[in-house]
Parts: sequence; structure tokens; C-alpha cells
Amino acid sequence: MLDAHLHSVETAATLPTPSIDAPRPTRQEAEAAVRTLIRWAGDRPAREGLLDTPARVVRAYEEWFGGYALDPEALLGRTFEPAGYDDLVLLRDIPVRSVCEHHMAAIHGVAHVAYLPGERVVGISKLARLVDAYARRLQIQERLTSEIADTLQRVLQPRGAAVVIKASHDCIASRGVDMQGVTMVTRRLLGQFEHEPYRRDILAALEL
Repeated sequence: MLDAHLHSVETAATLPTPSIDAPRPTRQEAEAAVRTLIRWAGDRPAREGLLDTPARVVRAYEEWFGGYALDPEALLGRTFEPAGYDDLVLLRDIPVRSVCEHHMAAIHGVAHVAYLPGERVVGISKLARLVDAYARRLQIQERLTSEIADTLQRVLQPRGAAVVIKASHDCIASRGVDMQGVTMVTRRLLGQFEHEPYRRDILAALEL
């Protein structure tokens, strides 16, 4: 048993590490990788119920990781004059569907995105699309929160930006400590939201 384990470790250590500049695998290569995982799990890829699974998984990955094909900054490209409005803009309960980069398990929850307008405002659907563009990638919740807030602040240049995400992680709910109902909250406050009275205002608006 120990010899087999050591052989496995030695084999893994000698496998070539793909270059970061390596071309993206083809669809056929991706489907072959799924068949390998099915065999590793202990089943047969040629079994009737699994025969079309590799193609289905690859199509699903195209949706789940569609954020890599999007330019989040471009989503905020079309803006409007605020028409004299200079108070809080807050979009609550934006669905978050992402995948943990450590175990490739699902992350699901909601994001709240807020900003204090500067010279321009953006359509509210673009805030939701911004969240989705970053969520549909391999993520950790901390980075996801920062990416959304930083992009909003950098591109729209508001007086302040705030992002709060509350999410559940299947990597803790379905494996390891196996705890159900656990949620994680992350937040990033930028600009005037870092200071009073705006910090107090945004946290009260978010009931945090």
C-alpha cells in the first residue's frame, strides 16, 4: 500500500507542468480529460448513462467559466450623466454562481454592489453583469469581492464603491468538515465609503 502511494507521488512529481503560455486544449482533449476522471472515480465512460457525459460537462464548463471570455471593464463602458443625483446607488441580492479554485466545488450566494456617483452613472444591469463576469471563473470569494469593487472604482471613477458578498461553499458543505448552512461574508469599501459618515451609511443600508 505504501509502495503504491510512493509510486503515485513519484509519478505525479515527474509529470510535466503545463506552460502558462500553452495553447488552450481542444474540445476533444477536454472531453478525454472528463473520461479519465470518470475512470478514476471507478466507473466506465462507455456505460450508456455516461456515454455523452464528457460532451455535456464541456458544454457546462463553457457556461460556468464563461467569464474568461468577457472583458469586465468593457461592461462599464456605456455611462450616463447622473442628472443631478449624487447619493447612494445600491443594487442588492445579485445572484453569485462561482466555482472554488481549490476544490472546483460550487460557490453560491448574493452580492450587493454600491457606489456614490461622480460624473457618470451606469445602467444597473451592467453592475449585475460585472459580478457575473468575475464570478464565472475559478475564484476565491475574497478575490472576487476585490475584483468587482476595484473594477467599478477604476472604470466608473465614483466617489466611492462598495461590494459585499455572502455565499455558501460546497467545499465545506460536502467534504472535509462537512458543515451545512455555513456562509461566508466578504466586503470591500473604497473611496468615501472607507470613512465616516459614508461608511456607517453603507453598512446600515446593507444591514451589516
